Amino acid sequence: MEKQRLRELLEQLHEELEKTETVDQSTGEVLTDLKQDISRLVQDEISIEDEQEGLTERLNDVVGHFEEDHPKLSMVIQHVLDSLARMGF
Repeated sequence: MEKQRLRELLEQLHEELEKTETVDQSTGEVLTDLKQDISRLVQDEISIEDEQEGLTERLNDVVGHFEEDHPKLSMVIQHVLDSLARMGF
């Protein structure tokens, strides 16, 4: 059940990332990598277990960047992090 919820959150996060336009270059590069990783996870190209450490690290890195300008994106990222934590990642 938790994996399905995480997959749904990842899909929601991917949609929000696609809508995000106003970011600096370094944050934009992180977002591009994050979007690619999430896309591969959602499409089952890689497993969550194999990618969780890097994904968790990248999510933690970007969550603060969006709190003010993109609160919905920040909230979705935090939900993904919470779900990963509940799964033991």
